[in-house]
Amino acid sequence: MENQLAKSTEERTFQYQDSLPSLPVPSLEESLKKYLESVKPFANKEEYKRTKEIVQKFQDGIGRKLHQKLLERAKGKRNWLEEWWLNFAYLDVRLPSQLNVNFAGPAPYIEHCWPPKEGTQLERGSISLWHNLNYWQLLRKEKVPVDKSGNSPLDMNQFRMLFSTCRIPGITRDSITSYFRTESEGHSPTHIAVLCRGRVFVFDVIHEGCLITPPEIYRQLTYIHKKCHSEPDGPGIAALTSEERTQWAKAREYLISLDPENLTILEKIQSSLLVYTIEDSSPHVTPEDYSQVTTMTLTGDPTVRWGDKSYNLISFSNGVFGCSCDHAPFDAMAMVNISHYVDEKIFENEGRWKGSEKVRDLSLPEELVFTVDDKILNDINQAKAQYLKQASDLQVVVYAFTSFGKKLTKKKMLHPDTFIQLGLQLAYYRFYGRPGSCYETAMTRYFYHGRTETMRTCTVEALGWCRSMQDPSTGLFERQQKMLQAFAKHNKMMKDFSAGKGFDRHLLGLLLIAKEEGLPVPELFTDPLFSKSGGGGNFVLSTSLIGYLRILGMVVPMVHNGYGFFYHIRDDR
Repeated sequence: MENQLAKSTEERTFQYQDSLPSLPVPSLEESLKKYLESVKPFANKEEYKRTKEIVQKFQDGIGRKLHQKLLERAKGKRNWLEEWWLNFAYLDVRLPSQLNVNFAGPAPYIEHCWPPKEGTQLERGSISLWHNLNYWQLLRKEKVPVDKSGNSPLDMNQFRMLFSTCRIPGITRDSITSYFRTESEGHSPTHIAVLCRGRVFVFDVIHEGCLITPPEIYRQLTYIHKKCHSEPDGPGIAALTSEERTQWAKAREYLISLDPENLTILEKIQSSLLVYTIEDSSPHVTPEDYSQVTTMTLTGDPTVRWGDKSYNLISFSNGVFGCSCDHAPFDAMAMVNISHYVDEKIFENEGRWKGSEKVRDLSLPEELVFTVDDKILNDINQAKAQYLKQASDLQVVVYAFTSFGKKLTKKKMLHPDTFIQLGLQLAYYRFYGRPGSCYETAMTRYFYHGRTETMRTCTVEALGWCRSMQDPSTGLFERQQKMLQAFAKHNKMMKDFSAGKGFDRHLLGLLLIAKEEGLPVPELFTDPLFSKSGGGGNFVLSTSLIGYLRILGMVVPMVHNGYGFFYHIRDDR
């Protein structure tokens, strides 16, 4: 009886999904007021006056009508933004997504149990994979703890997309297919795909009803590694996933028309738990400098990444690890959660497997061989060329700042994230002599299927403080007052925006309603100040806090002349 009670009181991962509040629609007046305030740092008196008139006209006219239509739409949906955001931000985008949309990052094991060491790739890989698979089992049993903010449960829907999820390219719009099911929902795929030297293999991770062990995984990986390193390379079909989306959609259709068996193979990769990448390179990495390994997770060999998969677990030749994930099905926090779990488990077990070395009689990994022709091989070469050309245009630095960390900022009663954000504003202002339009991610997971909201951190207050810091005639006390004002503003915004009171997604909703109704684009969105202040995805600084753990990650900048700034904050760094 006690056991029964313990079981019934245990929280399940997805148990609060049905009781989460719907995503609210903010008031039009509030959103426009906040928008006006956000453009101020980028405008002279004339420009601001003009924008103010445009906003007023919008508020009294077409804006009000669009807002009414948005309220109507929201009535029938628990999240009025969800489908729109997925399409607008991800699935309609035609840019090559592996480089431009995916997020990637290195694993922090090098800081404790697993410093770089040649000859450890397969053994460490089997242990890392095993911990990942344990997390998958916890998720299937709904035993992954519910994320909370205080006592409020947060939306956990994104966690359903971590495994067995894949983006499928379309001619004008991609789609996402998820094969994952919890145990109570039914069958979920139990195989992983392994990519090595342009070839693709799959093997099952469940044998006789239970998870295979690290020694068993090691045997499977060794078989694949030996085969690939003693035979010619495969064609590298995976490179096609790094291509421009419509190009890849056409190549995929052609691939299927060559041989229906190719579709079966594609579906096996799509439905696999995750893609395990065996890389031949050995990137340099130290606890103070993750630059090279981070670059490699995002821009490594395209023939051993399936860019559309929600989870590519990457292993390098020197026993260093990382991942690359499609951003469409989930945001980085879901990945941070599993990465932290695996990191803790590896640390707890000193990087070793302490169980039985016995290897049961498993069937060997199966190689998936595509039927190809010269056209496909040519497409692959073209994909690799454009990928490498784009990748060479990206500069990545990941250094540890070790003078102090959040211990000190908290002691000074300053919020660590706000501290970093204001430091970033000052750095940009010093370097360029002007304010930098900046996006910081605010999360809206308090709400049903909530994801993110844009927080524009280049505020009037932040700019006032930056100016005071650059003005030699300003005294210390005044600088401090201005700094505290900038902190207060930032903290209030983060609280409001996470509570569904942001304005960028609201404005996007109004724009999309206009488009759906076949109406002309309202002047608010064509006003030069709209994009100058970052609107329409034009933020020069695209930033996100990755949390307060050891986990790192990043996406490319939002604009060509911009910076992506992704950071985590620890006690001492």
